[in-house]
Amino acid sequence: MTTHEYTAGATPPLGSVPVHPEPAPSPTSAPTSEPTPTPGSAPGSAARSAPAPKKPGRDRYLDLLRSIALVRVVVYHLFGWAWLTVLFPSMGVMFALAGSLMARSLGRPALGVIRGRIRRLLPPLWAFSVVALALMFAGGWNVLKDPDNGGTWGLVKLIDYVIPLGAPPFPWHVGSKSGLLEDTWAVQAAGPLWYLRAYLWFVIASPLLLWAFRRVPWATLLAPLALTAVLGTGLVTIPGETGNAISDFAVYGGCWVLGFAHHEGVLQQVPRYLAVSCSALLMAFGLWWASGHLGPDGWDLNDIPLAQAAWSFGFVVILLQYSPSWQELPGRLARWDKLITLSNNRAVTIYLWHNMLIMATVPIIDQAYSLPFMQSAGAVAALDSSYMVWMFLLVWPLIGLTILAFGWIEDIAAKRSPRLWPDGARRKKAASRGSHRV
Repeated sequence: MTTHEYTAGATPPLGSVPVHPEPAPSPTSAPTSEPTPTPGSAPGSAARSAPAPKKPGRDRYLDLLRSIALVRVVVYHLFGWAWLTVLFPSMGVMFALAGSLMARSLGRPALGVIRGRIRRLLPPLWAFSVVALALMFAGGWNVLKDPDNGGTWGLVKLIDYVIPLGAPPFPWHVGSKSGLLEDTWAVQAAGPLWYLRAYLWFVIASPLLLWAFRRVPWATLLAPLALTAVLGTGLVTIPGETGNAISDFAVYGGCWVLGFAHHEGVLQQVPRYLAVSCSALLMAFGLWWASGHLGPDGWDLNDIPLAQAAWSFGFVVILLQYSPSWQELPGRLARWDKLITLSNNRAVTIYLWHNMLIMATVPIIDQAYSLPFMQSAGAVAALDSSYMVWMFLLVWPLIGLTILAFGWIEDIAAKRSPRLWPDGARRKKAASRGSHRV
């Protein structure tokens, strides 16, 4: 079993969607404090020498990275292109962004921060779990009689659909191959839940990790890479889901701590040329290691823990070194402002549901084969050859409908007023009206 996949090299039935599992709260800028004038200084001299405080608001550069990561996850789970894991290591980026936000939040009492993070995570998971489990049970799954889930122990492990401390059980096959959904849909729908488990453990461990980082920053930053080297080279092997959980923690722990380094300003203390050069060497090592340890999907870094850790770490360092901290999206990026705002406000919903929605496109597209003008061999061949493209086009409106149906739960979890489509348009209109009154 790979370090972060729910299945070990299992080949889904012909026609099923290849799934390789791949969200974080939205950032706001930290408050700035006024400098304290020194005795004898001229009045106002401290104010003149201090940098101008940033306007409160979201860091739109980080929002952009999170949106790109989410889109890349959906495209990867749909097409299964291994090269996407090299082009943009989404999971490393998302863990780094979440780590930066966690470090900022830990200026408050740790217990309250952890409780708040868990509260934001669980209600969206519960909504997903209710639907997924209802479909599994309706398809005839009996967890007590499932040989792959240990009978009574499988029943106990259903708690992971409520609190993702471990890997939740699911049937490898449910329903029938002639049903609306592929009989492997449950495997693919439950696949992304590994991320929630890893995120939860990072959140719980963050007070200790941040304490260690502030005392021995470089040792704490590089320790996950060293642990990944021990596990990824086979020097130590930990079997089962425990091994997968520890491997996930090691592979992405460096990116999480990089988020700490970004927030604490440690990365900015390293000369850019040095940071980029060292990152490039580390990424080159990752590719070299991958070339000699290709998995069942070739260059898919998700199957090669050490390569994934090295490549993601170096990639994230470069992204954060060049972080421009935009208050607003510049130039042509501004046209994507609403979609970027929406995806950040509904990141958990998009991540949880996208695999199931990819599967749901199949029975919808299959209805096209029964249309009157589709009865010729040429029309059927045209649809067959463009099937994945139609899945890609259809999954986005399905994600939009799911945001309308379940996204508001994220607002309730965050103790906000529920919103159906939080793309920032209403807030901008209100700000515009307020500026006209001034």
